[in-house]
Amino acid sequence: MSAKIHPTAIVDPAAQIGADVEIGPYSFVGPNVVLHDRCRIHHHATIEGYTTLGAGCEVYPQAVLGTAPQDIKYSGEKTTLEIGEGNIFREMVTVHPGTDNGGGVTRIGDNNLFLIGVHIAHDCTIGNYCIFANYVQLAGHVHIENYVNMGGNSAVHHFVTIGKNAFVGGMTRVASDVPPFVVIVAARGSRAEIRMINGVGLERCGYSQDDIAALKDAYMKLFSRRARMNGTAIRDRVEMILMEKSLNPHVENMCQFLMRSFAHGRNGRYLESLRKDPVHRSNWKHNEKFELKVDVIGKGSVQKSRGQAEGKTVNADVIELTATADPGWVFTGWNGGNLSGQSNPQRVMLNENKSISATFIQKS
Repeated sequence: MSAKIHPTAIVDPAAQIGADVEIGPYSFVGPNVVLHDRCRIHHHATIEGYTTLGAGCEVYPQAVLGTAPQDIKYSGEKTTLEIGEGNIFREMVTVHPGTDNGGGVTRIGDNNLFLIGVHIAHDCTIGNYCIFANYVQLAGHVHIENYVNMGGNSAVHHFVTIGKNAFVGGMTRVASDVPPFVVIVAARGSRAEIRMINGVGLERCGYSQDDIAALKDAYMKLFSRRARMNGTAIRDRVEMILMEKSLNPHVENMCQFLMRSFAHGRNGRYLESLRKDPVHRSNWKHNEKFELKVDVIGKGSVQKSRGQAEGKTVNADVIELTATADPGWVFTGWNGGNLSGQSNPQRVMLNENKSISATFIQKS
């Protein structure tokens, strides 16, 4: 079915418009925009820049996607905004493309919901199935993993990472990394506090009762009042859990997330250690170097969080691997280096030389 474009909409002839796309009255679509099939653009919406919307996205009135980032270092270079499938942008949502200093891309996954007034700044990376309530504000370079739920008027400092299945309470100021699976809320003053494991959210996402119980037990050892009052530093408490035998993989994931922030973060923000500008870089030194080799089986690619080339020596660290399938292929899992299963992205503790494979198969 051909696109339906209202006569009063301004759509540049160079824009790429898919099948069954609807563009409402007085909307604007720029020359470098790509709208895939079944996108619906309501009246008075604006889409500019090098912006791509996947199939089935919906953009409500007064939403503005792809205009220049609010960064004084930005000087007009070509940067992009890449949006996956099935995302909904409600009224007055703003999303900016990347900057050269941050990699040049703002990336949004699939099936996310952005409610009224949400702002997604330059160079952010957002996973899949996230919900952002009214007026959530993300600063630049923020990384939001899958199935994160953010309450209204919460705000996130630049370079913060929020782990998967986390729940951020309304009006919470998030200034440091938030581990996966937890509920974090506003406490006294401007402080935020981890209150519990997000049990309801985990149940809805299909986690087993055994997994939820293991995470709750880890929470009691790490974040409960009794744990905080016993005089043991939280880093030591995390290391004690990592030394346990038969450790639940979700607990291990949470602990590795914490160790990454402790070991290499700045003010509790791991991504600060990856920034391209030289701020504070002299303070981050590593003593050990190991080799990480990643093989791809099938057609796809694997991105490393620190951007090393294949076969190069890298710093001892927790490295995040993100598998991306080529069109017509699907990622089926990891193997090697103590990794298994389909969790994506996945983290690997690079405390020795490791070889890992990512497998992709064709869709049937």
